[in-house]
Amino acid sequence: EKLKGDLDMRTRAGLLKGGESEESALVPGKAMTSPLYLAVTRAHEADWSAMPPKENDKLSAEQIAAFQDDGYLIVPGLFDREEAKILHAAAKADKAFDKHAHDLEDGEGGKAQLVLWNSAGEDLWGAIARSERIVNAMEALLDDEVYHYHSKMSIKRPRTGGAWSWHQDYGYWYQNGCLYPDMASAFIAIDPNTRANGCMQVIKGSHKLGRVEHGRFGDQTGADPERVEAAMKHMELVYVEIEPGDTLFFHSNTLHRSDQNTSDTPRWSLLCCYNTRHNNPYKKSHHPFYEPIDKLPDNAIRKMGATLFESGTDFWDPVEDETVGNKS
Repeated sequence: EKLKGDLDMRTRAGLLKGGESEESALVPGKAMTSPLYLAVTRAHEADWSAMPPKENDKLSAEQIAAFQDDGYLIVPGLFDREEAKILHAAAKADKAFDKHAHDLEDGEGGKAQLVLWNSAGEDLWGAIARSERIVNAMEALLDDEVYHYHSKMSIKRPRTGGAWSWHQDYGYWYQNGCLYPDMASAFIAIDPNTRANGCMQVIKGSHKLGRVEHGRFGDQTGADPERVEAAMKHMELVYVEIEPGDTLFFHSNTLHRSDQNTSDTPRWSLLCCYNTRHNNPYKKSHHPFYEPIDKLPDNAIRKMGATLFESGTDFWDPVEDETVGNKS
């Protein structure tokens, strides 16, 4: 029987002969550089086409159901150890984060920083936002084609990193002409996220409350504190403590916040935000209209590992955006 690709893996001779490419699948004495090893382990993907996606690259029916019930889903190790190291090194090396970081006072003596951009470009950060594992997961969770709404890096410096008050992303995105809350974000840990350095907190199931009124209440801008307090009497507060490469998917109506960073360690987190095609805004705002995503295979992250922000990336200032209330 003719084998697909003509690679006969039943004998050593067949592996040494190779398939249609006539390239040996094994390199005697150099097993870890053999094409077969690279393909099976997904190592050095920039130089070799990977095998089919890992099983956990595709969300299960149980995970989708959990997201629908809870308003969030944590996927440990969505980015493997090597990829997590690439993200961490690039984040700390990319001077654009220093140049375009905006300080946001939390009213409690702390200062959070945000770097925000709309385009998923031809760089590492665009490769993450357009990666199949993120986009396909979003489309499964929101049950529609999605497009990149914007991305941002949330930075909490040691000892000084500010808190975020309770809010829903749709509390602000509603103002941008999005009729439905059919939107979500992928929150990717660059550093370990712990309670000490101000990890994300979510109220489990709070997306079912619908959009809560947002505005300025006392010294804070965010969701109506009276409504939040009432919700917390009936719903569970969850501290999202995650490791580098772990990813939190959360619905745009999920109430979330974080404390100040009181530790000696930084807390950097990348957020990629998405809107659904059927929810294309009815009016212009600082965020884009629907535009199809050019999805990239997962190995693009390794290929783009040394490619930082491309020139011409359009960053924007949250202070100038009236709809986010300085709490995007």
